[in-house]
Amino acid sequence: MSILNYNQIAFLKSANGKTGLPNDSGAEVAFGGRSNAGKSSALNKITGIHRLARTSKTPGRTQLINFFQLADPEKRLVDLPGYGYAKVPDSIKKHWQTIVSQYLTERKSLKGLILLMDIRHPLKPQDWQMIEWSVAHQLPTHILLTKADKLGKGAARNTLLMLKKELLGYEEFISAQLFSVLSGEGIVQVQEKLDEWLL
Repeated sequence: MSILNYNQIAFLKSANGKTGLPNDSGAEVAFGGRSNAGKSSALNKITGIHRLARTSKTPGRTQLINFFQLADPEKRLVDLPGYGYAKVPDSIKKHWQTIVSQYLTERKSLKGLILLMDIRHPLKPQDWQMIEWSVAHQLPTHILLTKADKLGKGAARNTLLMLKKELLGYEEFISAQLFSVLSGEGIVQVQEKLDEWLL
């Protein structure tokens, strides 16, 4: 069971660049991934607060860096804009890339990255870019294979095993698990990972 109480959390602020970020103190964990991988839904499920992060059937809805503060004001969860959605104008894509890159590179309070991937489409080229970036910057990263309920249990386990095989050699910084918002699979496991990074 997790030590921190994740349902005692509230929206803190949104940032559209370096100037809008909260004070760089304490500890925070960012949630990243392709558009429509289920970042906002995962945040809502992990915290048990249905409308904490705004969800949408339209990929690319999260266009700002959104900060959520736990009961301890020095502990935060962060929802990053998704990547890889073709219908977003290039100018917006470049802006997202700039603010996310600056955040990931310069944020001293960032203790880890939860990287979400749809279990049916894992390890796309931009996912690999994130993994390689994390390893290069020694940022601990935990992969959630989301929508695990879309596959049978055997197929989901096999996908996780294949992903871990692909990531051999990265184990010092990268870990992975199955996750489903619908079934609740993997919630305790990811909460324990958040504890590890935030405490």
